[in-house]
Amino acid sequence: MTLQQLKYLVAIADSGLNITAAAERLYTSQPGISKQLKLLEQELGVQLFTRKGKSLTAITPAGKDVISRARRIMREVENIRNLASDLSGEQEGTLSIATTHTQARHVLPDVIREFRERYPKINLELHQGTSEQIAELVAANRVDFAIATGSRQLFPGLVLLPCYSWDRIVLVPNGHPLTASKDLNLRVLAGYPLVTYVFGATGESSLKKAFAQQGLEPNVVFTARDADIIKTYVRMGMGVGIVAPMAYECQDQKDLTALSAAGLFPRVTTWLGFRRDSVLRRYMVDFIALFAPHLTPQLTRKAAQLTTQAEVDALFDEAQLPIRGGCDESPGAVARL
Repeated sequence: MTLQQLKYLVAIADSGLNITAAAERLYTSQPGISKQLKLLEQELGVQLFTRKGKSLTAITPAGKDVISRARRIMREVENIRNLASDLSGEQEGTLSIATTHTQARHVLPDVIREFRERYPKINLELHQGTSEQIAELVAANRVDFAIATGSRQLFPGLVLLPCYSWDRIVLVPNGHPLTASKDLNLRVLAGYPLVTYVFGATGESSLKKAFAQQGLEPNVVFTARDADIIKTYVRMGMGVGIVAPMAYECQDQKDLTALSAAGLFPRVTTWLGFRRDSVLRRYMVDFIALFAPHLTPQLTRKAAQLTTQAEVDALFDEAQLPIRGGCDESPGAVARL
């Protein structure tokens, strides 16, 4: 058994059991992968995949177990390489991040710009998606960091570091009747068509739950993953927008008014996560500090050494987390109540 065979095995699983696609991903030949897979199965004495003709159709129960262990081995190989690179002072590599559109579009640009100035030889990969899609990338070992809000139950194998908290805002066109309201509440909002983010496929939406707790049913007429799309449809008059404050940019003030929804919905926390068995290279720790300055290198490395998420949570007091706002980080720019 060789590391190369295990690498091929994982690539086949991550390519939808398509050996040709796995070969393209690894810049090698399809016959070479097929040969190594056959040799591996012969050595192990078990069939890792079921076949129909020359095509792989499913992973066998034994194959699932072997692939899971192969992933752990390949992660440790990468950790050894990272450790050696850090010890030698080498600052080259790749940092792969999976996050939501809001973080990628409205929070990360300044962080990435400064990171690139510090580490010009580090290649950055940014993947965008829902929490469920981010979890799939993590499970496939395709990213170093995950950045998301809530949905912690989808990431049991990660160390989750709290980065900042935020309260939703309500977006309406300038001059909308809500801008004159002195008592914005859920009952008032329930009377308007709402435009907001796509609800997760797992768990109950905290937005819907807030309405339900008051016996209300929100009239959600449009959902999207992209806050910029939500703002477009608010401008069209389709409905009242409910978004993260980071999505409200200074130029939006020309035609959109942001109203604070603090207290109407639960305050939420954005976190950054990495695998518990990861070796954090210096540039990774520095990226975390750029994204969330209260997460000092010392604090991040201490959290990485803990064995449970409960121990990690005990390090932090969420009440002391920074609160993220909108335009210019000025509360006055998004609080019109």
